Amino acid sequence: MKVNNIDFETYLKDYPDDRGYFGKYGGCYIDGKLQKAMQEITDAYFTICKSRKFINELRRIRKEFQGRPTPVSHLERLSNKLGNVQLYAKREDLNHTGAHKLNHCMGEALLAKYMGKTKLIAETGAGQHGVALATAAAYFGLQCDIYMGSVDIKKQAPNVARMKILGAKVIEVTDGMQTLKEAVDSAFEAYGREYDHAIYCIGSVVGPHPFPMMVRDFQSVVGIEARSQFTEMTGELPDAVVACVGGGSNSMGIFAGFLNDHVKLYGVEPLGRGKNTGDHAASLNYGTEGIMHGFNSLMLKDDKGNPAPVYSVASGLDYPSSGPEHAFLHDVGRIKYDVISDDETIDAFFTLSRLEGIIPAIESAHAVAYAMKLAKTMKKGSVLINLSGRGDKDMDFIIEKYGIRL
Repeated sequence: MKVNNIDFETYLKDYPDDRGYFGKYGGCYIDGKLQKAMQEITDAYFTICKSRKFINELRRIRKEFQGRPTPVSHLERLSNKLGNVQLYAKREDLNHTGAHKLNHCMGEALLAKYMGKTKLIAETGAGQHGVALATAAAYFGLQCDIYMGSVDIKKQAPNVARMKILGAKVIEVTDGMQTLKEAVDSAFEAYGREYDHAIYCIGSVVGPHPFPMMVRDFQSVVGIEARSQFTEMTGELPDAVVACVGGGSNSMGIFAGFLNDHVKLYGVEPLGRGKNTGDHAASLNYGTEGIMHGFNSLMLKDDKGNPAPVYSVASGLDYPSSGPEHAFLHDVGRIKYDVISDDETIDAFFTLSRLEGIIPAIESAHAVAYAMKLAKTMKKGSVLINLSGRGDKDMDFIIEKYGIRL
C-alpha cells in the first residue's frame, strides 16, 4: 500500500532514518553529554532487538507476567445502541498494571539490565507510565525515580500510592503548570546528572532518537495482536481503528499493525474545553513545527514561540506536542487526526461503563467517544477501539468532579 509515495509495506523498516527522522520530524536535539548517552542507548537497542535471547525473554515476560495477549471484545450493547455499525475494543485495560504502558516499560527495563544500569528515571502524567515503570523496576531489581507534577499527583492519588508500594520514589514537580510537560523537564534534568548509572525510560513515542522508534517497536505488539484477533473473530479487517493521542504510544502501537492495510486510522486528540478557549492539547490539529524535549514535531506554542500551557480532563493527554511519527503520518495523510471535547469524553466514559461493564481510563474514553460519533456517520461496517487503559486511577477525580452523575 502506498500513500503520497510512502510505501507502507516496508514503512516500519524505512522509518525513522539513521538519524531518527520521520521526514522532517524527530531527530535528537540535546547537548553533548546526553548525545553520547543516547547513542549508547541506540547502539544497545539495535544490538539486542535482533537477539534471540532478548526477544524470547520479552515474549516470556509478556505471556507469563503481563498476561498477553490481551483480548478483543465485541461491544455488542453499545453497538446496538448506536445503529448497525459494530464496535470492538482491544483490551489493553486488561494488561498487567491496567494499561498499555507496561509493553514498553518491560522492554526498556530489560534494555537497562543489558546495559548494566541500576536505576530507571521517568516522568508520568496520569500515573500509568509511572506505575508500569515502578513495576518493571521491582521485577528486575532496579531503583526507580518517577517525576510527577503536583496537579497530577492530586488527580491521580491511587496511582501515586501504587508507585510507592512498588518501591519507586515519586518526586513532586512544582514548576510551571505542574503537569506532564514540567515532569518531563525535571526528569530530563535528573537524567543529565545520572546518565552514567541510570536510563531515562520515556513514557511515549516522544523525546530524542531512539525513543520514538523504540517505544513504537515495543508497543507494536498491540497492533500485531489486534489485527490477528480481529481477523480470527470476524473473518476480515475492521473498517476503522480509533485510538487517543497525547504523546501517542498507545495509538502508534495499534496503528503499526494496520498501516499497510486499507483500514482507516483515526487519532483522537483532547479538545478540552474547546479550541477558542485555548484550554486544549490538540497539537497535531492546531500546532506548528517546533522543538521541545529533544525532538522536532508539531507543537502548541505561546506568543513567544515556547511550548504553550495546555489542558485536558485526562492527565495523560495534557502535553503540548505529539510524537514525531504522528506528525509525519499527519502530513502524509495516512492517519486522520481529529478532536473530542471533555464533555463528549465524560459522556462516553459513563456510557461504556453502564452498557458494557468496562470502566475506561479517561484518556481511552476520548477514543470511545470518537468511535461512537464515527459509528453514527457510517451505515455499516466495524470500528476497533484501542481501549488503552482502565479507569481505576480516575475514580477519585470522577467522584469529585462528576459525582452528580452517580
